[in-house]
Order: sequence, then C-alpha cells, then structure tokens
Amino acid sequence: MRIIGLTGGIASGKSTVSKRLHELYGAAHIDADEAAYRIAEPGAPLWRLFVERYGKEKALKEDGTLDRASIGKIIFANPDERAWLDSVSHPLVKEELLGKLEDCRRLGAEAAVLDVPLLYEVGWENMADSVWVVYVSPETQLKRLMERNNLTEELALDRISSQMPLAEKKARADVVIDNNGDLESTNRQIDKAWNEEFSK
Repeated sequence: MRIIGLTGGIASGKSTVSKRLHELYGAAHIDADEAAYRIAEPGAPLWRLFVERYGKEKALKEDGTLDRASIGKIIFANPDERAWLDSVSHPLVKEELLGKLEDCRRLGAEAAVLDVPLLYEVGWENMADSVWVVYVSPETQLKRLMERNNLTEELALDRISSQMPLAEKKARADVVIDNNGDLESTNRQIDKAWNEEFSK
C-alpha cells in the first residue's frame, strides 16, 4: 500500500486535494484532525486531560463536550499551553493513525492519504512514502482563514504562526500542489501528481 502524506497550512486547501484523491482515485482517507476529535470526545483520553488541566468551567460546554473555542483561545495565545497540548495529544493521535493505516492494509487498499496538517512539525513524514504539500500565498491563507473561521486578523495570524511557514513546507515537499488558482488548475496538478506517484 502506498501512503501519501498530505500537509500544508491551515486554510491552504488540503480537503480539496484529499477529496479528489478519495473520490476519483479511491485512496483511503485518514485524517489527523478526525483522530484528534475522536480522542477528545466526552470521556476519551484527551477530554479527561483538558478537564484535569483547565477545570470543567473553562474546558466544557453545558452539554459536557469540550468548549473548543475557549480552549483554542488559551492554546493559541500561550506557547507553554501549546507545548503541553502537543506533548499529550501527539502520541494519542499517532496511535489512532497507525491503527487506521493497519485497517487499510488489512482491507487491501492500494493507497492511503495520511492527512496531517502538522506532518513536518511533529516529525511524522517518515510514515509516508511521499509528502504532498498544498501551498497558497500568505495573503491568500490569511484571507481564507479569516473568512472560513470568522476570525479577526489577529486571531488568524496567531493560528498561522503556530505552524511551520508554508514556504518551508513547500521546500521540503516531494510534491507541491499550488492552490492559489482555480479548482480546475488544482485538479490538473493533483491528477498529474497521482499519475507520477503510481508510475514510480
């Protein structure tokens, strides 16, 4: 089974690429963000750690689920809290991803897309046979993030700066998908990269 590590920056358009690879080419899609959500569901390991650290008042909504907006403000504004979250969440997420990859192998999948926004930051690029980076300009990234998440410029910049610069990811990538243009342009690049990936 060939594993494509898919990464980029926040709001760079990774979901556009993963959706096409799954729907058109049948690649299994394994999403680190979904894994992170699973480990943070009520009663799950990360949920318990948040409640221990911040207390129910700050960590939870009235229905007992995590108050992601409240926690996000704490995490993105404080490097020490961000470091704590990374130290406890990354091993849990990696365990989930490895389990999903094993499921794909068992089911005979030809290819899997490992969709990990922080692939380089956490040093997981060796989990993939090749790494594809979805790239947009800093201006486009900021605009899309503010619109998508309804954030102020300051909050959006906080989130962008918490990740490795996209230019650095682009320089390290095996494949770069430039998502500054229209969907047709992006799709052409995806198709070309897929065909080259499987002609190796």
